[in-house]
Amino acid sequence: MQYRPLGSSGLSVSEIALGSWLTYGVGVERESARACLTQAFDVGINFIDTANIYGRGAAESFLGEALAGKARDSYVLATKLFFPMTPSDSGLSRAQIIKQLDASLARLKTDFVDLYQCHRYDPNTPLEETMTALSEVVRQGKVRFIGFSEWPADKIRAALALTGVEKFVSSQPQYSLLWPQPEREIFPLCADHGIAQIVWSPMAQGVLSGKYKPGAALPADSRAADPSMGSFLKPGDPWLSAAVLTAVAKLAPLAKQTGLSMAQFALAWALRDKRVAAAIIGASRPQQVIENAAVSGHPVDPALFLEAERILAPFSKT
Repeated sequence: MQYRPLGSSGLSVSEIALGSWLTYGVGVERESARACLTQAFDVGINFIDTANIYGRGAAESFLGEALAGKARDSYVLATKLFFPMTPSDSGLSRAQIIKQLDASLARLKTDFVDLYQCHRYDPNTPLEETMTALSEVVRQGKVRFIGFSEWPADKIRAALALTGVEKFVSSQPQYSLLWPQPEREIFPLCADHGIAQIVWSPMAQGVLSGKYKPGAALPADSRAADPSMGSFLKPGDPWLSAAVLTAVAKLAPLAKQTGLSMAQFALAWALRDKRVAAAIIGASRPQQVIENAAVSGHPVDPALFLEAERILAPFSKT
């Protein structure tokens, strides 16, 4: 496993991060989830990403139990807040940051998180209030560093312009061969300010793995076919169209040339950009963790990535 700096934090994180969205505490049976976590540590993954909204606390609770007894300095733990936990609990106000962080810490059974992320931008709370509250919890020792997910560039700039507050060290955007959009503005802006990328959905919800075939029924064991995990990718989604799946299938010979599977090739593409500190994977079986981790440090001819980009350009969100 290779490791990269998490922006200006001084933390070193594994290129592959283990995520828990739609999986742990929700869509994956408990023992399988524990086995995946154990395997992650065995292959050198030290970066665990979660959020309070994942299973409305269930993912954090699972991790709190599963990580008990593990040396706290042996892994980097990240969580998030923003989305509604109850009809009256959402957003990034000072009150919510204090309340939701304390609840997350209790579920995670830890005194601090290494990275606390704003899951989205909150237009209903003054930015200064959010940044001041985040700075407060950092200075209390409950949070080591702060980050954000899917913030627009103008809001990132506004946060960076504030004085007397903690600075962001990470950005968590959706990023894949089918969604390279952050490269245009977010990546360069963040790089100029010591903010690393922690990318989610690098396999485009599994579409880039090649498991979905044009005109074929959804595989029974796929995320799109699972009601508990298919909230983002459902039948009828544009990414499941025959045109997209036919184009994706053309990546198979490119992946074969590298000695990688299509899923691994998609991960390797995301990691080719050194502004990316880590790519988040979801896993329901330990073997998936092993296969994804094997991508780290695997050499790939850049020309193959360029050809993949050309093939998918008509369908990519830029």
